[in-house]
Amino acid sequence: MLPSAMPAANGRITSFEEFWPFYIGEHRLPLCRALHYFGTTMGTFTMLVALTKMTPMLVPLALVLGYGPAWIGHFFLENNKPASFKYPLWSLRADYKMLWYAARGRMAAEVTRLYGSPAPRRDAPLLVSR
Repeated sequence: MLPSAMPAANGRITSFEEFWPFYIGEHRLPLCRALHYFGTTMGTFTMLVALTKMTPMLVPLALVLGYGPAWIGHFFLENNKPASFKYPLWSLRADYKMLWYAARGRMAAEVTRLYGSPAPRRDAPLLVSR
């Protein structure tokens, strides 16, 4: 975990508002975020098909499509662990928030607001307080 993206002093994040800057700090590279957009979109679409067609065999595929690209981004690009390992529900919510920001053309500005650049260095400090 990067020093600039560390949780609160007690080591535990206690709100989504506190989690969001941490989450963005774990997604600094635009390519990693793009892999998340792809995975979130494909996983959601596949899950919706599984539910509407009542095809439970598609659920594992939805999970692989959703998490696979994102985890590739974390393990091979960002060199960190996915936040979903420790904060699964907030991570899911943040995935959709990040996708929504990207779809509206606001994600680069959000990363810049928090870390000073749309693709901040790994050691770039968090610019806003939690």
